[in-house]
Amino acid sequence: MQCGARCFLVEIEHNGEKKQVQVKARSSVRARKTVRIQYEDAVNILSVKEEK
Repeated sequence: MQCGARCFLVEIEHNGEKKQVQVKARSSVRARKTVRIQYEDAVNILSVKEEK
């Protein structure tokens, strides 16, 4: 985990299923990038929200 990281809830659609993934990142852009790397670009990102 990096300094200044926060938790984000990323809602995705993968293989026709909607899921919520918790990601720790510095920004919402970085959270999106982390999800794309994890799911190898075969994912549709629906929303990114900061968890409080």
